[in-house]
Amino acid sequence: MWLRLLHVPLDTCEPHVVTEAPIPPAQHGAVARSGTRVHFWLSGPARGPLVVLSHGATMDARMFDLQVPALTAAGYRALVWDSRGHGASRPLGTSPITVADMADDLLAVLDHLGEPGPVHHVGQSLGTYVGQRILLDHPGRVASLAVIGGTSLTLPLPAWQRWSLAASRTALRVWPERHLRRLMARSTAVDPAAQRYALKAGDQMSWKDFLAVWDAVTRALEPRADYRIEHPLLLLVGERDRTGTVAREAPRWAAREPRCRYELVPGAGHNANQDQPGIVNRLLLEFLTEQDGDPTTT
Repeated sequence: MWLRLLHVPLDTCEPHVVTEAPIPPAQHGAVARSGTRVHFWLSGPARGPLVVLSHGATMDARMFDLQVPALTAAGYRALVWDSRGHGASRPLGTSPITVADMADDLLAVLDHLGEPGPVHHVGQSLGTYVGQRILLDHPGRVASLAVIGGTSLTLPLPAWQRWSLAASRTALRVWPERHLRRLMARSTAVDPAAQRYALKAGDQMSWKDFLAVWDAVTRALEPRADYRIEHPLLLLVGERDRTGTVAREAPRWAAREPRCRYELVPGAGHNANQDQPGIVNRLLLEFLTEQDGDPTTT
């Protein structure tokens, strides 16, 4: 594991706009899954390594609108999807649900596309759990794992943290919904456009479905003291990410994994890929190139 903080003056970071609609997809489809249809969009060249991008809770595929063009221009195929209960993949379907169900949904999409893998997986927040779950259960289907604003599924947790997760299930049910929606949107990002996107995306999701998804998140952890990720791992944390224990746990997680590259993204919050897309895109492409070389030359 190694760490470096990128020293980039904040006034030189690239300006950007969070789009209000999905980028024009090369292919759109949906797969029927236990009471819902899981929608996906595949972009890029006819051939090339496949990068799957999984969004965070209350977001949707559009949160990667600023990553897909960079990936496809570099010769990668990019697959984004709306996990159940989010975006176009509504209603939630069979409930209760688990993170393992969401991972199986993604595998069903890949099977539908004839993509047995291994694929590169990029996840943000909840999406990082989906990627880790697939890696745990089907390691041969994952080529590498990139984590944006996420925590480990397998790191042992102190008792107070386990209690806090369990208590949050009750706390969210009594918190005023509208206030919490606005609070979550503001806390996801530093960039005002990204905050507006987060609020709009979250408003598509029913509160009942959000509570079901949060319940799944809090029950997803599977502490394994002896587990190590043997695949290439990129761990990205926004320098200003104050969500949960993301920033606090990152150094401990990175130190445990033998093939981890750990980066702090300056001027970025929880949704670092939206706050600082230029920096995150560069780091992603550097990481992917380490695995594949230059896809445009193959």
